[in-house]
Amino acid sequence: MRDIDRLTTERYDVSSLTLMENAAMATVRVVTNRLGGNVAGRSIVVFCGKGNNGGDGAAAARLLAIAGAHVDLILIGRIDETKGDARENFRRLRSLNEERAAQEAKTAVPADIGLLNLFECESEEGWVQLSTALLAAPHDAFIDAIFGTGLTRPVEGIHRRAIQYMNRLREPSSNARPLIVSIDIPSGLNADSERPIGEAVHADATVTMTAPKRANVLSPACDYNGQLNVADIDSPAELIAEAGSQTMLTDAEDARRWLIKTRYLPGSYKNTHGHALIIAGSRGFTGAAALCGNAAMRAGAGLVTVATPLSAQPVVAAQVMPEVMTTALAETDRGTVSDDALDYVSRYAKKISVIGVGPGLSSADERTRSFVRRLIENRSTPLIIDADGLNCLAPWPASLRGAPDNPLILTPHPGEMLRLLGATDKSVLDDRVNCAREFAVKNDVLVVLKGSRTLIAAPDGRVAINPTGNPGLGTAGSGDTLTGVITGFVAQAVGILNDRTDFFATVAAAVYVSGLAGDLAARALGMRAMVASDIREHLSEAFRYLDPTGELPA
Repeated sequence: MRDIDRLTTERYDVSSLTLMENAAMATVRVVTNRLGGNVAGRSIVVFCGKGNNGGDGAAAARLLAIAGAHVDLILIGRIDETKGDARENFRRLRSLNEERAAQEAKTAVPADIGLLNLFECESEEGWVQLSTALLAAPHDAFIDAIFGTGLTRPVEGIHRRAIQYMNRLREPSSNARPLIVSIDIPSGLNADSERPIGEAVHADATVTMTAPKRANVLSPACDYNGQLNVADIDSPAELIAEAGSQTMLTDAEDARRWLIKTRYLPGSYKNTHGHALIIAGSRGFTGAAALCGNAAMRAGAGLVTVATPLSAQPVVAAQVMPEVMTTALAETDRGTVSDDALDYVSRYAKKISVIGVGPGLSSADERTRSFVRRLIENRSTPLIIDADGLNCLAPWPASLRGAPDNPLILTPHPGEMLRLLGATDKSVLDDRVNCAREFAVKNDVLVVLKGSRTLIAAPDGRVAINPTGNPGLGTAGSGDTLTGVITGFVAQAVGILNDRTDFFATVAAAVYVSGLAGDLAARALGMRAMVASDIREHLSEAFRYLDPTGELPA
């Protein structure tokens, strides 16, 4: 981002001061919207540091005052210690105050802008004075402009006191509950790391400029951001593309674009939207197979068949939707899929678009593990591997590799990822982005690393971060449901787009929509009460939210 800002000035003759003003305007828009559309008469405190982030805050304070707010700006430090654009914005702030005072002295009537007070706080004694006077009064909003993207070590001293003060306002025992908005990144976080480095602001909203930073979108740091707003401050799009980032944030437009490409059109029918084969379940573990098959059907696949061990088939058939077909597979004496089923599955696969394998499968029997391994080695379709399908292959065999036409799509949770890596030290997952990327590139597979902010890693090194979903998804069967949604999406893509299928975009869209359905379910039911089947039942609402035109008949 620093390079993009510099090049914007050098190549496009857009001054850095203009970029700062644009950032301030974006912040003011968010604050104004969150306060009901009008800040006139509202009491707002702006905490500023001495760097450029503080300069953004000073510019925002000036704009809020012009809009009629009562603004108290607290600079942690002295104006004489500021530099460059930040200093210029503090100078403008002083000029506005002087103009206001002169106008009032001349006309003897209040100026037509809000109040603006500037305080310099450079000592513990100064902080105590502010705490017992100014900060003791109620306020409508706080703007956090203390530290921006340059922080790499834990905050200390007065900076830490200011952050702690804002965080205390969020406590249930607090009498006031003002809005807290951070500029670019909540102060106290290292923008380049998802790991908090010390005390940090817990914001209600964060306004980040041009593009999100790692700490804006990756857990647990992203939990400090509140609602993330990515503001366009006129940085040229070609500079962003030129930066060549391999890490991106999936957004609604990505999912909408995929839904539009795969719309149900006049003349289409069940085979147009693909046939998904789900190989899942075992004796006593039938729910996972039903959840996965039902989700694939509800996700839009034209046909869905659940293949399950012979003794489990009657139970699975009773659990799935009437529209979902079932078929029986040869089984071991433990009631799990046997490698004797491979010939039958191979023949069946000639008429299908995609295979999903793993939910409820069991990995205890060697013949089941052999079935999974040989199924992958001899596949003729894209294949999604989840749960016990992954456990059957752990640690991942170096000889198993994906292919562009028939990709392998792995959907591990962190424990399964550790087993695939053959690792026991959980610290290998500290950098989840790099872990998923390296595994995907090394083995030429697509990896969906589940968790808070699920990641989708491609064989070419791209990683998409999914922003949808909530803690209510941490319930039994949600992983089986996600596998069903991904399988259903791949079936449609293969059926409609054929050799034009972008599997990375398809999987990213599936994960986004599934998470969105989970968010809609949580809004309707609450996170505590929602179950995995509620995610499936809210897929329709998610589709209509993203592509309302495409979901209506002509």
